[in-house]
This record gives sequence, C-alpha cells and structure tokens, in this order.
Amino acid sequence: MLVQLNHKVHVLFRRQDLDMVKLQGKTVIVLDVLFATSTMIAALADGAAEVLPTMNETHAREKAQGLEQGSYVLAGELFADTIAGFAPPTPMALMAHDLGGRTVIYATTNGTVALNESAGAAHVYAGALLNADAVVDHIARFHADTTVLVVCSGSMGNPNLEDMYGAGCFVELLADRLGAHDLSDAAWAARALYRSEPAEALLMRCRVGRMMQARGLADEVRFAARESVMQVVPKLVDGRLAPFALA
Repeated sequence: MLVQLNHKVHVLFRRQDLDMVKLQGKTVIVLDVLFATSTMIAALADGAAEVLPTMNETHAREKAQGLEQGSYVLAGELFADTIAGFAPPTPMALMAHDLGGRTVIYATTNGTVALNESAGAAHVYAGALLNADAVVDHIARFHADTTVLVVCSGSMGNPNLEDMYGAGCFVELLADRLGAHDLSDAAWAARALYRSEPAEALLMRCRVGRMMQARGLADEVRFAARESVMQVVPKLVDGRLAPFALA
C-alpha cells in the first residue's frame, strides 16, 4: 500500500521504506553520509564529469563495457569492503585517482541502490553534509512548490545514525529557506538529532564511524563531517549524476 505524504518535508530512515511511499511529483534527496553520497559529491567537486550510481558490481562492470578504456574509474564496496579491482569507495581515497573529466562508475551496498530506487521521483539529488546548503538553495529556487523527501540509505535494512543526522541538517535548512513548518514526525526527530551535537562528534561515535576508524579511516570520517563546504548539486537524470546546470 502506497502512503500519500501530505507533509512539506518528510524523512525516511531506511531506503527500504521507499516501497511504501508514492514518489511521483516529489523532490528526493538521497543521503549516505558514510560514505556513498559523500564520495560521489566529492568526486564531482574534484572534476569528475559524471557519476553512474549502480546497483552492484555486475551492474557497474556492464556500464563500463560501453565506455572507452581510460575514460572511467570503477569504484565501490560491498558490505564495507572495497570490491576487488575497484578504486576505494571513500572520498579522499577516490579523489587520488585523477578523476578530472572522467566518468566514475560507482557501486555500493546502500547509497547507490537508494539513488536507483528513488528514480521515479520528479527530481532526485545526492546529498550529504558536504553540500547541504547548496542543495537546499537549489531546491528553494527551483522546487519550492514540491514535497521534499529526504531518504536515508541506512545499512542492511536498519537506520544509520549518521544518515539520520544528515537528514536533520537538511530539515533544518529546508525549514529555514522554505519557511516550511509542515514537517513529518520523522523530520522533527531528525532535526532534533541534528541540533544535539556537532557533526564530527556524532560521526565519530556512530557504528559506521567507529568501524571506519578501526580500519584507519578516521580522516575520511572527518572529511565527510564537514558541513556545506562544497557547492556541487548532483542531480540524477537517466541514471547519471552530474552537477546541475541550467539548459
């Protein structure tokens, strides 16, 4: 059964809940703070021409078959482990791979899947703490009359604290820019979490953040914890994420 959302701003805490929501006509922001959307945003900010978010390794390799050798970078993870033969899935590590002008074909366990599953919405954007302000400014300019759905990718069917926190950041900004007080209960909860502590402190103590620190990736977590430091607004069109540009 599809649920018709009547709230101006709503949050889903897991990508699996997309099955219960009507997407048509809505603006969707997909979050996977550690690290999928943070990585895709960083790659585009670093000069990548586009990112192809894929469902899995097989899908990624199929996308690569149609591209000229050297014109793309395969990157990604499965259950937090880098896929064999792929570039690392984290922002700083991927940016070390000379992305300028190249296509990044990217496969992750949750974030890239959530983007594909959101494709039925009117407008779909990749969001993270890194580009929150830019995405909200864009939505306030072009989609102020739509319901905004912030989708947390989560992990293995469970909510992730860092995505909920990131959603709260977007709710805070959306409420400010749009004058939107028509928030769902989930949006209010995410906003309260966002107001509770600084981003880096929360990302360092959440489950995925602690796992990444144990793998020696504390700097990557700190990178993803920075708020509104990138101006890129990646929009999903025909399976491709590229910085939004007016036609």
